[in-house]
Amino acid sequence: MSAVVFLAVLLAALLHAAWNAMVKGGGDKHLAMTGVVVGHVPAAALLLPFAPLPDAASLPWLLGGVVLHLGYQLFLIAGYRLGDLTQVYPIARGVAPLIVTVVSVAGMGVVLSGTELLAVATIAVGIVSIALVRRADGRRNPRAVAMALGTGAFIASYSIVDGTGARVAGTALGYWCWAALGNAVLFALWTAVARRGALTAAWRDRRTVRHGLLGGTASFAAYAIVIWAFTQAPIALVTALRETSIVFALLIGVFFLGERLDLAKVVSTMVTIAGAALLRSGRG
Repeated sequence: MSAVVFLAVLLAALLHAAWNAMVKGGGDKHLAMTGVVVGHVPAAALLLPFAPLPDAASLPWLLGGVVLHLGYQLFLIAGYRLGDLTQVYPIARGVAPLIVTVVSVAGMGVVLSGTELLAVATIAVGIVSIALVRRADGRRNPRAVAMALGTGAFIASYSIVDGTGARVAGTALGYWCWAALGNAVLFALWTAVARRGALTAAWRDRRTVRHGLLGGTASFAAYAIVIWAFTQAPIALVTALRETSIVFALLIGVFFLGERLDLAKVVSTMVTIAGAALLRSGRG
């Protein structure tokens, strides 16, 4: 991985943690996520005229990615309703490179080195330890953990689908612009059916609109960078490096959302990050 790709993915990690904090900090998590997802539209529409048209062969990948992103967003909303950012986010982000690595070995014929196997084991330990951390009131939170694990599964799935799709499309930006628009439409339709009046409420709430534009732009830019990186380096490598966002989320959760920082959270998060770093180094 080149220095340019490495630094770009780190920037994407920071942007990703920032918009997740906006969703977690919102009173109504679904409205906050609606603002972010629909907030993709201005950036996508602005860039679409300058982006090459994706190859038609990438359409199944693009449509599959749109559906997987919806699943990810719904599970993430549920996780943030039930748990802290500093618990849900590390589990969701930490499990993704683990799944991508397993799929790469079992389904794509990738051979792992000893360092990569150690990395997978380290990430697994980190995830399990985070899952055992107690929430602020001192009780276990298994439902939040379950939602976070489901979120991680969707992250891994759309990473593989979008990484492959962008390569087939021949254009990372064109692929993501159309995928972002498709996801915004699908999420809006889901919201209109599942929560009548929610779209109108979101549009009328200035805070939701403001955060949606900021968070949506940050989210669009973050994943645009990641999809481009997927075309420049192995998907497993990019996915693992992207999970440095866990550190940013921990800092934002403590200093901006007022979540409690304890030794267990710090150690668990650092173990997960160490595993991601090992996976990166193992991929060379």
